[in-house]
Amino acid sequence: MSDNEKLNQTQGVVTKKDIDYAAFRYMFMACNTFNYENQQGPAVVFGLNKVLRKIYPNDDEYVEALNNHFNYFNTTTWMANLLLGASIAMEEKDGIKSKDAVQAFKTGMMGPLAGVGDTLVWVLYPTIMGSIAAYMGLQGNPIGTIIWLLLNVFFLFFRLKLFRVGYSSGLKLVTALGDKLSIFTEAASIMGLTVVGALIPSVIKMTVGITFKTGKVKLPIQTDVLDKIMPALLPALLTFFVYKLIAGKKVSITKIIFAVIIFALICSFFGVLTV
Repeated sequence: MSDNEKLNQTQGVVTKKDIDYAAFRYMFMACNTFNYENQQGPAVVFGLNKVLRKIYPNDDEYVEALNNHFNYFNTTTWMANLLLGASIAMEEKDGIKSKDAVQAFKTGMMGPLAGVGDTLVWVLYPTIMGSIAAYMGLQGNPIGTIIWLLLNVFFLFFRLKLFRVGYSSGLKLVTALGDKLSIFTEAASIMGLTVVGALIPSVIKMTVGITFKTGKVKLPIQTDVLDKIMPALLPALLTFFVYKLIAGKKVSITKIIFAVIIFALICSFFGVLTV
């Protein structure tokens, strides 16, 4: 049975037209509302708000679901279609009680899918096909431009297909889990925390440039002290401090970002931190 037939046979409030409409809305805003607080979160809400309204006729549940999708979300926009389609299926099946599972599922899967999507979509595809099209264009052959245009039109419909596949797979997921949804939520949460935790040493760079000297003895603070205690100790401490500020909800994300920038500039100026 094809994915289209599965969508049409779904005994729920969400139709194939709703799925396609949500996909188009998300794809249109995926990068247009990107920000440093929740990144693609606003785009997700813009894309899903119409279909979520059908799932949640109750105003309070609808607002709660929207706020849940406003949380941090960032992955390759193509791969996001799979996750968002599955999220719709989970919420259609279990309603607002699937809120935690949906968020854990998105957080846990956005990292691995981004790795696949970035490699295939942002590296291989434009490098190979873009080079061919550009070379043909330089030779005065308009076919290169036509090929590039047709490929982008094709992939537009392919991304719609990914959203439908995500929705169909999401239905299978929640049906198979049944009353084990809480176990899945916990497992996905652990996976999400692991993914986010692994990003700390690879993304956040803090290196102390101070070297303690006494006589002929030199002791680099970073390599001979901090790294001996725990590699990436300072990035972990900075992440913990920023997390506590965010959790306290007394300081806005924008103020935290500017505070970190100012702190880095001051420490760099006095040689406390180096690149």
